[in-house]
Amino acid sequence: MSTPAPGRLYGVGLGPGDPSLMTLRAVQVVTEADVVAYHSARHGRSIARSIAAAHLRADHIEEALVYPVTTGTTDHPGGYQGAMDDFYAACAERLAAHLDAGRTVAVISEGDPLFYGSYMHMHKRLAHRYPTEVVPGVTSVSAASARLGAPLVEGEEVLTILPGTLPEEELTARLAATDAAVVMKLGRTFPAVRGALEASGRLAEARYVERATMAGERTGHLADTDPDSVPYFAVAVVPSRVAALPVDGPAAALPAEEDAEATPTGEVVVVGTGPAGPLWLTPETRGALAAAQDLVGYTTYLDRVPHRPGQTRHGSDNKVEAERAEFALDLARRGRRVAVVSGGDPGVFAMATAVLEAAAEGPYRDVPVRVLPGVTAANAAAARAGAPLGHDYAVISLSDRLKPWEVIAERLTAAARADLALALYNPGSRSRTWQVGKARDLLLAHRSPDTPVVFARDVGGPGERVRTVRLADLDPEEVDMRTLLIVGSSQTRTVRRTPDAPETVWTPRRYPEPTTGG
Repeated sequence: MSTPAPGRLYGVGLGPGDPSLMTLRAVQVVTEADVVAYHSARHGRSIARSIAAAHLRADHIEEALVYPVTTGTTDHPGGYQGAMDDFYAACAERLAAHLDAGRTVAVISEGDPLFYGSYMHMHKRLAHRYPTEVVPGVTSVSAASARLGAPLVEGEEVLTILPGTLPEEELTARLAATDAAVVMKLGRTFPAVRGALEASGRLAEARYVERATMAGERTGHLADTDPDSVPYFAVAVVPSRVAALPVDGPAAALPAEEDAEATPTGEVVVVGTGPAGPLWLTPETRGALAAAQDLVGYTTYLDRVPHRPGQTRHGSDNKVEAERAEFALDLARRGRRVAVVSGGDPGVFAMATAVLEAAAEGPYRDVPVRVLPGVTAANAAAARAGAPLGHDYAVISLSDRLKPWEVIAERLTAAARADLALALYNPGSRSRTWQVGKARDLLLAHRSPDTPVVFARDVGGPGERVRTVRLADLDPEEVDMRTLLIVGSSQTRTVRRTPDAPETVWTPRRYPEPTTGG
């Protein structure tokens, strides 16, 4: 007797719940299959089966794949994961027996079979062994958006889909960084999800959808939802900000200065973009930039921030920090959410000080101001070189625009005598290089000529160049506005780990014990 040709495996998405949202292909496959398999909890009820019920035949072979554990505990020696792995392996072999007998098997699942679907566990175990087709279905994400009548994303917005089972801090970071989001698998995770939405500043935007397109559907504002009433089949939706912008008239004008006291106070958030582009932004900074109505900053730094519809950008020259700070605070007094954009970290030779100085004055004392940290140029340059700032270090700006050179020289000398590693900001420009030469000479009075100096230019940018030179060989003519210098201490070491590799620089964490005389 000849062996029958193996049957075909189908993973069939049935859509979010309403049987009328099954695709024509899904109906065809379920109707024609020999075996229909579906997952269920121990109570035996299967949402997938209830969606497809009208298309099941009396002669269908039904395979109920009943989970051994869902929210309870298990005595399996491998714990929950061990129990589930064994379960999926056993289910796969049950289906393989039908396929080996030449039967067509349709594994049905709500939503889409490869989107958080149980079918994927069968797919991983069987698709390489048998002919397989996956029939996509309408996801619960699309259903929730449709039932809310709220677009998820528009234009260049980014949609992030998250399982509510992530740790609350991870949820917070991802919600803060994205434009729009959907959080799946609520139920017991709802309190943590709500906390993450609140901590990320997204709670006011968040909507709640329960059993979209099914009996018992419920929608509303997530902040108003009773945690004890939330089932597993519910999602949180943070919809598109762009789609919410008005299109039937001009944007609302700013209130006049004389009306500022009658206007709800906005906020100023001072953010750092890091040393270069988007890879250096923190999730918190991304969220603040996305939420702002106005962006204020030096034009070069503003150009690092993606354009978003509905935002107004106010670029200016790099030498008007005080005016820029007052302008931002004035916008906030008139009810605007303002992000002041700095490079690096806003608190390191950047805009945070200028904003806080202005905010200490009478007209702006009531304006909320937050400062969000960013990756500093010193830390970025140090990381590229290794760990030259691995022990005590000082950060000094060589620019004498805001303080006399005599003060700079005193601080360089004090830091050199203390044997601190140094991060030197603003070392010079094409037309201002004498400070670098003076600093080098001051340091040579207390440091070995062989002291390693990390010469870092345009870290993170297209012109990045990081190399190590001897202190005695530091050439002021090579320094420009995009350069940062890190001068090692007496303990700083360098090594070339392979012949073709650049030198790695580090300063040991342990400092030698002082020697005592006999």
